[in-house]
Amino acid sequence: MKFNATLRSVQGTSASRRLRNAGRVPAIVYGGKAQPLNIELDHNEIYHALRKEEFHASILSMELDGKAEQVLLRSVQWHPYKQLVLHVDFQRVDASKAITTKVPLHFLNGENSPAVKVGKSVISHLLTELEVSCLPADLPVSIEVDLQNLEAGATVHLADITLPKGVTFVPRGGEASPALATAPIKAGGADSEDEAAPAAPAAPEAPAAE
Repeated sequence: MKFNATLRSVQGTSASRRLRNAGRVPAIVYGGKAQPLNIELDHNEIYHALRKEEFHASILSMELDGKAEQVLLRSVQWHPYKQLVLHVDFQRVDASKAITTKVPLHFLNGENSPAVKVGKSVISHLLTELEVSCLPADLPVSIEVDLQNLEAGATVHLADITLPKGVTFVPRGGEASPALATAPIKAGGADSEDEAAPAAPAAPEAPAAE
């Protein structure tokens, strides 16, 4: 994805306020061998770009003074209660060096799984994104988690899926294979093994002796 930027010559709180009043957003680009660069963005352009999932997990092409530079979105500061972007941070990308970033998870086919169709379970998504490491060229926009075969009472872990080529998971807290989704057994469901069987009809009483 592409976005446009221009150099920002003035800094400080007052200068940033004037930029925002003019429909611009202060931003910064850092990383690599070059010095951090103060830039400004068109608010409407960056606002609509930020609404797209791929803008958050893709290598972006920043058009600056007629030149394109590869960057990665790192952080966004929003207004506390207005739909306004206050500041954006980007990091330069070196094609030969691995990057670490978060990639969204896309859960597929849950509605067709035995857990839902047979067990009437409600699938819970335990994670919505994964932190991964890879070369910029290998960065996926999203990672798919197929729930087609999920059974009621089962859990899908990271070890159960295949990550895209060149992508490795970055564990936090020592958990190498975190749980991604689970399908709890529905309490009192029709498939519960603990459901009581219907009582057998009582045997007819023997006729009384005369």
